[in-house]
Amino acid sequence: MSSPTGTPIQRLVFYFSEALLHKIAKETGRILPKDSHVDPLEQVMIPNMPLQNAFYKEYPLSRINKLVGVQAVLDHLKGAKKIHIIDLVIRSGLHWMILMQALASGVVHPVEHLKITVLAKTEWKANLEKTEEQLVSFAHSLHLNFSFKMVLVEEILDLHPTRFDRVGDESVSVYAAHTLMSMVGCVDRLDHLMTVMRSLSPCVMIVTELEVNCNSPNFIGRFVESLFFSGALLDSLVDCFKNDESSRVNAESIMIRSCIKNVVSTEGEQRKIRLVNMSVWRAFFARHALVETELMGLSVSPLEQASMGVQSLACGESFTLYMDGKCLIVGWKGTPLSSLSAWKFQ
Repeated sequence: MSSPTGTPIQRLVFYFSEALLHKIAKETGRILPKDSHVDPLEQVMIPNMPLQNAFYKEYPLSRINKLVGVQAVLDHLKGAKKIHIIDLVIRSGLHWMILMQALASGVVHPVEHLKITVLAKTEWKANLEKTEEQLVSFAHSLHLNFSFKMVLVEEILDLHPTRFDRVGDESVSVYAAHTLMSMVGCVDRLDHLMTVMRSLSPCVMIVTELEVNCNSPNFIGRFVESLFFSGALLDSLVDCFKNDESSRVNAESIMIRSCIKNVVSTEGEQRKIRLVNMSVWRAFFARHALVETELMGLSVSPLEQASMGVQSLACGESFTLYMDGKCLIVGWKGTPLSSLSAWKFQ
């Protein structure tokens, strides 16, 4: 019935059975397997350039989020000569290569300087240095005036606005892709981060998150939500990575297996990642006087831009795209998977 290498249904059953076993072991005081101590937050956040490249090549959801997200940044910074992007979790940095190409192509206005500042944990420094090296090299090849800065912190509550070296004539954009979910369980940290970002006077904050609510205090509700969402996500990976089995296996381990374990088998502070949907984010951002704004300018709609991300990909036709107000929702065969929205501080 279940197997880590069987059919998609068998793998899904295995992942949930494994998570339930870990939950029972924790509650009964049994010894947990070694892999149960792997931090799901580390797996999701640490840069993985080969997997990110594979995702952009084969997985429309990744391509859509990057293309629309980058275009949204460009539209909101239209006319800016000095651009400062604050990326709250950069991972591979592939999305900024897309932005650099747009800036260097002459399609958009000329830019005097592009600065990217990355917020990260101190222990991720070595991985980020690889990302920095690749971005600096790519910018140099395009003759783009570029600088890269790391803001390394152990505790987000110690973060201060001065760490970002904001210059008065810079136009700032905050980019938060699948990172705020790591702070939902620590509201004081999330509140502090929003306060710091507000003080930097950004033109816009672009937010990408998974579109599911797996944060219910009720275990059964959380389990059922996770089951339906994970099933759709796994099905999409299987279909899109037919020609890249190793990337599919890696993606399942990071995106599904570890996250299921996190949602099902952990409680309280141990649950590092808490997935909530757009309605929850809207309520949270309203508390910080953030106003949802249009993702893009009038020249092109988010749906038109997103459709470019599925063209030429065999599995693209199974992805569903629609607007929830001003927010772009991307789904798989009708099941929402991801949201992309733009916000301004008032």
